[in-house]
Amino acid sequence: MKKTTFKFLMVLLLVISVFFIAHLYILQNKEIPIFSDRIVLSYLLNFAMAAAILIFIQSRFNKKSSQTGFIFLAGSGLKFLVFFMVFYPFYQQDGTMSSTEFAAFFVPYACCLILEVAFLSKQLNNQDY
Repeated sequence: MKKTTFKFLMVLLLVISVFFIAHLYILQNKEIPIFSDRIVLSYLLNFAMAAAILIFIQSRFNKKSSQTGFIFLAGSGLKFLVFFMVFYPFYQQDGTMSSTEFAAFFVPYACCLILEVAFLSKQLNNQDY
């Protein structure tokens, strides 16, 4: 694994851990059950998928750099597929999706997405053509 990839994974782990702790703190202060809505699974899956997508892109980066964007988009599509297969049925059991259910998936998704985009755009901008 490249040094930059390892560094990114450590930053991603640190940032998503901070978001997770802050998310739990906010839920606790609002007296909402902190481990409901599959929040732990959501953070773990988003981190794992972001790491897997990044490692996959990095392993193919030099050979097919013109396709990096498409691979990233496919990875984002995969994340939504996982959402609709794993989380959506659980969230829709009562017929509605509450704001805490939405936040349980969207906060880690957005956190990982922003970091992935920042890292990959930096990698693409530093690439020799």
